[in-house]
Amino acid sequence: MNKEVLEGKKATVKEISKGIEENQSVSIVCYEKLTVAEMTELRHKLAEKGASMTVYKNSMVRRALAEHKIEGLDEILNGANAFVFSKNVQDGPAVLAKFARLHENLILKGAVAEGKALDAKGLKELSRLPGKEGLLAMFCQCLQAPIRQFAFAVKGIAEKEPGNAEVAPAAN
Repeated sequence: MNKEVLEGKKATVKEISKGIEENQSVSIVCYEKLTVAEMTELRHKLAEKGASMTVYKNSMVRRALAEHKIEGLDEILNGANAFVFSKNVQDGPAVLAKFARLHENLILKGAVAEGKALDAKGLKELSRLPGKEGLLAMFCQCLQAPIRQFAFAVKGIAEKEPGNAEVAPAAN
């Protein structure tokens, strides 16, 4: 094999490996039956969420996954695949799942999320998770609930008729 070709392949594997390290999720989709217009639309929707889609040879991706000791994706790494890298674990899969519902030619195959391999079902479940903002809102609601209940209890006591409330005697 030509040295230049070998160096090019090593650089590609290094690029994929860097993408796996720097992103929380990498989704794998089959794009074979999408039109150019649909691919362009999908790329724009992904870019809006800070995700990017790239096409690599499956053998190069296998090597990068092996470097990170990620197993279980060999059976889906065949055919024309595109790889979607997203900084937030949920952003890329959410865009892909929504796009796949509207365009049946996009096939969700699997993903790597935070170093773990997922099948198509796992990718769909990942897409249903709330985003970072949603999780923060849920967390704030959990923190706020006891305070809100206490405030309602105090308000209920304060709204009682003054004649029914007993006044505690002053301590001497």
